[in-house]
Amino acid sequence: MLSLIDCLGLCDLTEEEVEAIATHEHVPDVVAVELAEYLIHSPDGVPMIRRIILDDIEEAEKHGHTQEADKLRLVLKRFIVTHPEYAPQEPA
Repeated sequence: MLSLIDCLGLCDLTEEEVEAIATHEHVPDVVAVELAEYLIHSPDGVPMIRRIILDDIEEAEKHGHTQEADKLRLVLKRFIVTHPEYAPQEPA
């Protein structure tokens, strides 16, 4: 039987990125790993994951969870560094 750690090892995202997906989609972590693996390899998946993390930041801020929002900003920063082709472009 595979553990959650085993599944994360097979996924191309970090544990924190998968947790953001689990929170956003209201699913267990192991289901979020499967969804994350699907999204990261689909044409529109990386922008969707970025949007999920942004949504989680907004939700945390809305409820006054500043530490969680700050943690998610670091997750987003790492995600953008890892997937620069989908980073928001600065105006010229």
